[in-house]
Amino acid sequence: MTDVEIFEKMKKELYTGLVCDVMDTMGYRNQAMNFNIRPLEANNCKIAGRAKTALAVDIYEVLSNPYENEIKFVDSIKPGEVPVVCTNSSPNDGIWGGLLSTATKMRGGTGAIVDGLMRDTSEIRELGLPVFCAGYMPLDSAGRGKVIAQDCPIVAGGVRVRPGDVIFSDFDGVVVIPSEIFDVVVEKAFEKCHKESHTREELLQGKLLIEVYEKYGVL
Repeated sequence: MTDVEIFEKMKKELYTGLVCDVMDTMGYRNQAMNFNIRPLEANNCKIAGRAKTALAVDIYEVLSNPYENEIKFVDSIKPGEVPVVCTNSSPNDGIWGGLLSTATKMRGGTGAIVDGLMRDTSEIRELGLPVFCAGYMPLDSAGRGKVIAQDCPIVAGGVRVRPGDVIFSDFDGVVVIPSEIFDVVVEKAFEKCHKESHTREELLQGKLLIEVYEKYGVL
């Protein structure tokens, strides 16, 4: 299957807790972003795609071309990518907003993750792009924040993210799947999902949790 097919299947059948369980067994135990990284909309929060990273910092003067790097970053998004912006949890501005979201969607981006603040929430809801952030702030980034690098390793929401790593999210949060283990994680996740379905069916039939757990080994 292609990436697009796999990502669509993940969004339909998998959930973040299951993927984290699989990575736990593989020794990757810190792949879920901090609990304060939340979706803008509960009914539009499933994202699966390759990470497109950016690093932003706080600044304290209005530059002559304040959006130069933000524009380069968004305009370089490829179909299926998910922009992930590290602000080091800055409280200073809503660095992500409606126009960046619109441009992302038109470039084929499948969502956005910001470890800081965002604005233009009504516009983004109407647009339908799933976005996660740490909160909301109407202040513009000009003179307050600046993108200084893109397509580089970052730490967002407490998790290291590299370009090409896979972002997977639902209402429970955002998970980062390192690209080198992605195929194995997905295979194991679908296997576990299948076992969990049988476990759920037998629990609904009234069987004890202990006997179903001993049979399928999932919880």
